[in-house]
Amino acid sequence: MLLSIEHTTRYRYARPVKFGPHRLMVRAIEGHDVQIRKSGLTISVPHRMRWLCDVFGNSVAAVDFLEPAGELRVHSTLQVEQFNTNPFDFVLEPEALELPFQYRGEEAHDVAPFLRRHHVEDDEAVRNWIRPFLKAGGTARTLDFFYALSKSVPIAFQYTVREEPGVQSPGRTLNLRAGSCRDFALLFMEAARLMGVAARYVSGYVCRADAGGKVAEASDSTHAWVELYLPGAGWKGIDPTCGILAADYHVRTAVTRTPGQAVPVGGTFGGSASDYRPSTRRCVFRCPWRFSPSVDIFRSEPGSWIHSPVGRWPMGSRLRPALSCLASLRWDTRGWWGRKAFFRTGRVG
Repeated sequence: MLLSIEHTTRYRYARPVKFGPHRLMVRAIEGHDVQIRKSGLTISVPHRMRWLCDVFGNSVAAVDFLEPAGELRVHSTLQVEQFNTNPFDFVLEPEALELPFQYRGEEAHDVAPFLRRHHVEDDEAVRNWIRPFLKAGGTARTLDFFYALSKSVPIAFQYTVREEPGVQSPGRTLNLRAGSCRDFALLFMEAARLMGVAARYVSGYVCRADAGGKVAEASDSTHAWVELYLPGAGWKGIDPTCGILAADYHVRTAVTRTPGQAVPVGGTFGGSASDYRPSTRRCVFRCPWRFSPSVDIFRSEPGSWIHSPVGRWPMGSRLRPALSCLASLRWDTRGWWGRKAFFRTGRVG
């Protein structure tokens, strides 16, 4: 599936100001799941730019400006091909099926930085939040727990757009029951780490402005979600703002240990706070392939059909793990999906 992304950030000032060094993290992360077909980056102020690879493997544009200006405009264009169309295409190692679990061998050393919590003062509040999703002994089936926890966020919390810099602490997000995507990502990260699961912060785009609900709200600008390291599956994305797994419409531009390391456009300018004028950020997404909305196979009308890579299934029926493409996952759909399952229907147009 091809996705086209245009991301424009515009900063305005009361008078020409000098700019300090800037770091831009707007280039998609390539891999077996995403490949860049076209890309471009234009900056309105004369500058020198060089590309580097940071400690996490992200592509970073380091920019030094050559003259003052009263406006700074950064325009990034991307066309990527997305292959991650089935987020359920993995099998966990047996030891990772239940929480808590322990990482083994070299993996234990490699994921250690992503297990360290940064808001231990909020541990009790986070623990109280996740307690209803755990069994009496503090255990849970790994996938059931994280999917149910992510689905609860758009139901129990109010999504807000916060233009001010920084991220709310998990305790503040829990107290307000509101936050931005980066606030929900941090809260989810701390919950995962509290359960002994390595988690990292993801910055990027969710390219579904036509989807409605939380997904449409989150697609107006850059977006943030979380990746968990699950033995047997690797790094798997979960979007707590939208309550879904990261899949075909999620495009990553940065993965980091903390939110502050993944600022899409970051830098300084010389002047006073009164020189700064409100900035604007705008993302435009285009998809040459059009898909009909996700469907709920447990609430659709009997007699209709869902198309999948392995054939057609009758809608409105109770589906068990014996379904061909899900059999290897050994999931009971009623437990893992909370009595719901979502699939893309066939391509149209």
